[in-house]
Amino acid sequence: MQKKFITNLLILICANLLIKPFWVLVIEPHVQNEVGNGAYGLYYSIGGFSFLLNILLDFGITNFNNKNIAQNNHLLSKHFSGLFVLKLMLAVVYILATVAVGLSIGYDNVKTKLLLVLGFNQFLISLVLYLRSNLQAMHFFKTDAMVSVLDRIIMITIVSLMLWTSLFPGRMDVMDFVYAQTVGYFLTAIIAFFAVVANTKMIRLKWDLPFSLMILKKSYPFAVLVLLMTFYNRIDVVMLERLLPSGNTVQAAKLTELRDPNLKPNEQQKEERIVLEKELEHTGPEQSGIYAKAYRMLDAVNMIAVLFSVILLPMFSRMLKYKESVEQLVKLSFTLLITVAVVVSIGSIFYRTEIMSMLYGKEHLGSVVVVFPILMCCFVAIATTYVFGSLLTANGNLRELNIMAFCGMIINVSLNLIFIEIVHMDAIGTAIASFSTQIITAIAQVLIVRAKFKFKVNYRLLTTLFVYIAGVVAIANLTHTYLLRPSSSSGWVIGFIIMSLSSLAWSFAIRLISIKGMFRILKYG
Repeated sequence: MQKKFITNLLILICANLLIKPFWVLVIEPHVQNEVGNGAYGLYYSIGGFSFLLNILLDFGITNFNNKNIAQNNHLLSKHFSGLFVLKLMLAVVYILATVAVGLSIGYDNVKTKLLLVLGFNQFLISLVLYLRSNLQAMHFFKTDAMVSVLDRIIMITIVSLMLWTSLFPGRMDVMDFVYAQTVGYFLTAIIAFFAVVANTKMIRLKWDLPFSLMILKKSYPFAVLVLLMTFYNRIDVVMLERLLPSGNTVQAAKLTELRDPNLKPNEQQKEERIVLEKELEHTGPEQSGIYAKAYRMLDAVNMIAVLFSVILLPMFSRMLKYKESVEQLVKLSFTLLITVAVVVSIGSIFYRTEIMSMLYGKEHLGSVVVVFPILMCCFVAIATTYVFGSLLTANGNLRELNIMAFCGMIINVSLNLIFIEIVHMDAIGTAIASFSTQIITAIAQVLIVRAKFKFKVNYRLLTTLFVYIAGVVAIANLTHTYLLRPSSSSGWVIGFIIMSLSSLAWSFAIRLISIKGMFRILKYG
């Protein structure tokens, strides 16, 4: 099972690393520079808000289905038709409820239109995830890997044509960007649908009320978990945009024009830009835009952790059904993921200015370089959550996970209120709130796993991990201090690559990762 985990993980990671980083590190920064911090911050905030009522859209069906089909493959043909129709019914409820809540908290026509389209996109994303859960449960990981990057391939093509060709005249705005995503998700959903149907004996879409009620009853604990985790992961940017003043839209539009990278401003324009940036600095859209800039890299690296969970959940589910020990797979997956997470987090602390300058330019980075390393340190906690949370989900420990997630939500909301309303730390405070919440919930899940599975504390692994972290800090400090001197503006990249490779070698040297062990798993399983 460990061999299957590693080989399929490599396939999934390779497919995603070829496509998704280009979207996050090239396309999205160009779009944000094109439309401006305020407009992109508003899009990002409303996008976060569209996540909050995902309980109505999915109701835990995807996670339930992944676990259920992984343990009972023969149920795919029996359940698929009823679940697919149920997803469509839930989508209508979700969109109506999301728009109603948006109007109730003061969204105007422009924001409501954006919310409506983003809500529809959320439905398409949820539908694709449900369809992929069937592929994952059947262990069709290669097909799933292709579907997982298809939406980004389509969106990259469309947005690239908008940004860098004359096929789409005029300046790009946020709605163009959102519509491009709609096309990508829609086409991917159609292809994923036929990929699943090809593995079912028959397909007859019909509404079955008793079946739907039975599924909703069984998936309800998953739904509560999704709701609570969505709140403590996505409420940050919504609170940031809502609690701070909106600012002057005319001034925001003018600032976007003055920030155009193609503009060669005169002295008057430079002074006007400085004045506008100061006036709009503490507004909701501007701070949301800053938070979005910093969060973008976390979104990119989170892709790696998500891919682990995609494979781990069905594997854990099947192993637990047949009473197989999961301890070695837990150790292997955690060690591999935490090794990467430590390098990413520590590297982001030392190279924060260089990374942000590469993405957005050296001028007017401001608080982004403070928010960025705080958020990137969340990756260690998130990586831990994806391993131990997947195991607890597969084992059916949803009551414990729900209590943990509820506490995480309370902590996150409380800290955001303190840091935004009382301390006035804006995006920096929101980042601190997010980091604190992620660390606390990750530790809680580790403790729950230890209690439920009676795992002994692996003091050797913990000691080796602390030694590894200390070594990576030293390596990052040395490379940043002594290798950040080439005349090229991108010379720091060499230092970062050397740091990453040296850290990997360090993990092998202290036997945090065993090369022989990896080859043995790949050869014999």
